[in-house]
Amino acid sequence: MKRELEYFFAALRFFTRLPVPAWVGHTQDQLDHAARYFPLIGIIIGGIGAGVTELAVLALPIGVAVLLGMAATILATGAFHEDGFADSCDGFGGGWDKAQVLAIMKDSRVGSYATLGVGLILLTKWSALVELDTAFGPPFLAIALIAGHAVSRLASTVLIYFLDYVRDDDSSRSKPLAQRMALHELVIAAVTGLAPCLLLPPVDALVALLAVVLATMLAARYFVRRIGGYTGDCLGATQQVTEIAFYLGLLCSFT
Repeated sequence: MKRELEYFFAALRFFTRLPVPAWVGHTQDQLDHAARYFPLIGIIIGGIGAGVTELAVLALPIGVAVLLGMAATILATGAFHEDGFADSCDGFGGGWDKAQVLAIMKDSRVGSYATLGVGLILLTKWSALVELDTAFGPPFLAIALIAGHAVSRLASTVLIYFLDYVRDDDSSRSKPLAQRMALHELVIAAVTGLAPCLLLPPVDALVALLAVVLATMLAARYFVRRIGGYTGDCLGATQQVTEIAFYLGLLCSFT
């Protein structure tokens, strides 16, 4: 039990800026097995976003409340996944071959592809969440936020399980995730990632999950075709894209 707690707190420290107890320590073994709790971290981050949104909407318009909730999740993660999406936009947008794509992704400078990509994806996310509140009501929005963050991180975990990590240098922040996951670790991730969907209407949840599956498959195919596998930035991009796919799936089920 203590070891599992160490793995969980290692995931919390790696994927967020939330505090972790000092007794946990910091070992390579913890990081090697942290990905199994990636979706559980999503539940926590989604809960933060949902809580801020629900509190803010008591005094503010829904559009402002949703924006504050999004800001809370970005602060909690340190824009970890948004940064990965931005680097992916620059890398795949500006690179012609694998070497160029990886080099551009590693560059800390932000290019036009990243600027446009992050702006558009945040605007799409905000619009989808506002529409979800209009279509289904506030309680549904909070559950959708938690489920969206959990399922999207499960999608990234699936890439870790099935694809190869393509960077061979030790400077990558996501190097610890390069370890192949065991099947039981993927099962843990799947159970926690899918659990919040049980709180949604079955048909709505099914449509949203199908949208996530489709987006994940397309992302995996694209990454393999362009660079032969995934990087940490690819995982961040997948999380962002599949989170939006989940919300859009919910909206499609309503219409």
